[in-house]
Formats: sequence, C-alpha cells, structure tokens
Amino acid sequence: MEAQTHRQTGKTLLAFAIIYLVWGSTFLAIRVGVREVPPLMLAAMRFLAAGLVLYGWMVARGERSPTRRQWLSALLLAVLIFLLDYGLLFWAERRVPSGLAAVMMATIPVFTALAEILFLRTQKLTVRLALALLMGVGGVAVLTSNSVRLGGAPIDRLGAMALIVGAISWSAASILSRKLPLPESKGMSSGAQMLVGGVLLALAAAARGEFRGFQPAAVSQGAWLALVYLIVAGSIVGFTAYVWLIHRESPTKVGTYAYVNPLVAVVLGYFWGREALGVRTILGTLFILVSVLMVITMKRAKPSVLVLEVKD
Repeated sequence: MEAQTHRQTGKTLLAFAIIYLVWGSTFLAIRVGVREVPPLMLAAMRFLAAGLVLYGWMVARGERSPTRRQWLSALLLAVLIFLLDYGLLFWAERRVPSGLAAVMMATIPVFTALAEILFLRTQKLTVRLALALLMGVGGVAVLTSNSVRLGGAPIDRLGAMALIVGAISWSAASILSRKLPLPESKGMSSGAQMLVGGVLLALAAAARGEFRGFQPAAVSQGAWLALVYLIVAGSIVGFTAYVWLIHRESPTKVGTYAYVNPLVAVVLGYFWGREALGVRTILGTLFILVSVLMVITMKRAKPSVLVLEVKD
C-alpha cells in the first residue's frame, strides 16, 4: 500500500512538472518556429499532426467517434480555441517576446471570471474579485502603455491586442464547452477539436498566401525541432498529463499552471531567447500573475435557480 502511494505521488509530481515546465516552454518553441515558418502554417502543422495522433489513438482504443452534433460543437470550439486563440498567439509571437506573450495569455482566467459574472452568474463581483480584475488590467496597461516610464519599450500594441482577443476567445470557449454536446471521452473530444482546428488553420494559412513561396528545405533544423516539440511535448504529452491530473486533483491545484507557465516562459525567454527583462516586464508580469492567483483561488458562488433552468 505504501509503495503504491509513493508511485501515485510520483506520477502526480511528474504530471504537474509537465504542465508547468512543458506548457511554459511551448511559448519559446513557438517563437523559434515562427521566425522561419509562417505562423498559421506552423500552427496548422502542430494541431493537424497532434489531432490525427490523438484522434487515431482514441479510435484504436475503441472510443466512439463524435456524432454529427458533437462534430458541430467541436467545429465551434475549434474556431474559438485553435483558429482565433492559437492562430492569434502564433501570429503575435512574431511581434511580441515569448515570455510576454505567455503573460498576456495568462489573463484567460480573468476574462473567464468576467464571463461568469456577466453571463453565467456563477460568480459574484466581490471586492476581492474587483481588485483582481483591476490588477489584471493594470498589468496589461504597464506592458503596453507609452506613458508609463519604467524603462524599456512597451510591447507591440497590435500584437498585444491579438493576444487579448485570443485570451477572450479561449474564455468564451471555456464557457461554451460546459453547454455544448461533446464526446464523454476527454481524449476523443480534444482530438476532434485539434483535428478540426488544424484544418481551419490550414485553410486560413492558404487564404493568407502562406503556402506560396514557402520552401521547407530553407527552414533550419532548430525550427523543425521546435515544431516536433510542440506536437509531441506540448500537445500530446502535455494534454495527457493535464487530463490525468484533472481527474485526480482539485481544479484549483491544476489551475495553478495558469500563473506558473508565464514565469517559466519569461525565464526561458530571458536565458535562452535573449529577450529583455526590465522593470516594465517584471512589474506588468507581477500584476497579472497576482490577479490570476486571486481569481483561481476564489470560492465560486452557487448558481441561482434561474441559471440552472437556463442551462437545462
């Protein structure tokens, strides 16, 4: 019994290490890849490959394929998560350092909390939550404002706007996923969404003309290795660890990746990506991460009877 407990603890620690370190490092891998490969094309290759592997694995295990309604749900979520969120993230990382891109994307729990207040009514606007939201907005302002004199140039505003839209899109997908008909198997659901998302990203890349003139032979080995890392470590291994954890640990504990990932990304970007780490970056990052920490650790209000009736 004691040996089994130790093995379980070891697996749990390994899974947390994966979602902390691997997911945090994917931002630098994206940055490396988009320097040489068009952004939407790179994203399409990542999620098409990962989606095919995961979907094929689920089918081989005997999982039922999604129904027509479930495929339609997967399509809607794929638009929000992969086409908008990841598409904008990959595009923005040509303009914004990887560490700061991770920090901006860390605002997802903040936007999700806002959606829960305004639409689902599963959260009440308390003083603590209001303070958390203000700190998140303040962190974004510090990173993007020209008027804040903290040394170092503010990050590219267009890139920052793309990242915020991406974060809002992911938040909307998180809310919708609770109501849409999806496969019971989390692996099948994610595989289907990644597969559809990869197709949508490929179509978007073609529409932007990213395939014209692209020469795979001209891409360095480092960029290809970054893509392989994103597919295997970021999508397949990372997702598997996340699903395993979410069934064994509290959502609050698992959700800590939202403020650990940016720290990992900022450190990796500084030491390996040669990205600047000044007072502006440190202060803006601190504001946003404290905001996320306050949101994630907050107790949720019980939904009212009206909300339950709407959800049914």
